[in-house]
Amino acid sequence: MTLDARIFRSFAEIDPAAWDACFPGEAESHAYYAACEQGASRTTQDGAAAVFVDGRLVAAAPIFKTVFRLDTPIQGPLRRLTERFHPLVKGIMDLPIIGLGCPYSERCHLGFAPDADPSTRRALLISLLARLEEYARREGTGLIALKDLAAQDEAEFGAAITTQGWTRAASLPTAILDLPFHDLDAYLAGLSAVTRKDIRRKLRSAPSLRIEWRSDFDGLEDEIALLYASTRRRSRLDYGDFETLPNGYFSAVMRSLGERARVVLYWVGDTLCAFNLVFLEKDRMIDKFLGMRYPLGQEHNVYAVSWMENVKECLARGIGCLQTGQTAYGLKLRYGSRLQPSYIYFKHRSALPYAILKTVSRFMKADRLDPDLRAARAFTS
Repeated sequence: MTLDARIFRSFAEIDPAAWDACFPGEAESHAYYAACEQGASRTTQDGAAAVFVDGRLVAAAPIFKTVFRLDTPIQGPLRRLTERFHPLVKGIMDLPIIGLGCPYSERCHLGFAPDADPSTRRALLISLLARLEEYARREGTGLIALKDLAAQDEAEFGAAITTQGWTRAASLPTAILDLPFHDLDAYLAGLSAVTRKDIRRKLRSAPSLRIEWRSDFDGLEDEIALLYASTRRRSRLDYGDFETLPNGYFSAVMRSLGERARVVLYWVGDTLCAFNLVFLEKDRMIDKFLGMRYPLGQEHNVYAVSWMENVKECLARGIGCLQTGQTAYGLKLRYGSRLQPSYIYFKHRSALPYAILKTVSRFMKADRLDPDLRAARAFTS
């Protein structure tokens, strides 16, 4: 079997049906990545890697090229300190990087032909990685990575990746809420008495909110962008370019995903209080982005109301899993979520920088430096 691994600078160069055959049922499909590509980011270049056998696409993954700041995992007061020194040591701290994965996804999507057995899948991934390394060499980029490899993929491929000289580090986990319940009361019954009481108190705000499910952002594009930007500014966390969305992201994604994307709008009178972009799959809802108007959203307990609205929608559709991302871990754990581990693998072409990065990674662990996650773990321990 001859493997033909290729790099594509645009998703327009790849047949959508062939790509999606490797990712059955995924909302973050060829259409999603092509939509992200439409709004060229100032800081990130997107593309794809794929392996072909006799002209048939049998393995694929999105790729990205950007600049990685060494202090990206650092948050809180220490981050403010590194910000002061960054202009003085920019040449050391800012590292060009090429990686498998995508800044606009919480998971490194690795897709394979449905008929590929486990040993074939490992061989295909190794071919992808070898092609990625070759591409990085040609681009003059030393650092390469796999961003946010999901736990199930790490279990299948971790050993094979390590044998190719890659180093593993922990990334931020993803919050998952399992929903084996027949109604909202059954879901609430599984929470602590304190949490149940808190949610019910906050749901008293619901009558003052008008909730609207829509399949487009028509007429609201600018307002949606402002709400998202406002929410980002208020966050205690800053992951830099990995949080910067392409221009026109929301409208492009809604147009491209069709029935697989919905936006939930929360109105107070004629004022848009918040929006929630969600992706729908057969057995999973991905709570992608929440943008809120402050302090109005807090006054109306939009976070709790939107959480319960999404749970209700999942139960109505028979969806068994609500994926809610890599932020606000404390609330999500209290609301019944579990944390699914995620991993980064990295490698550098030069021995000395690679040795330094491996040493630094032992101390700068994203899952230990995130203040929300640290507080959540302290609360649950």
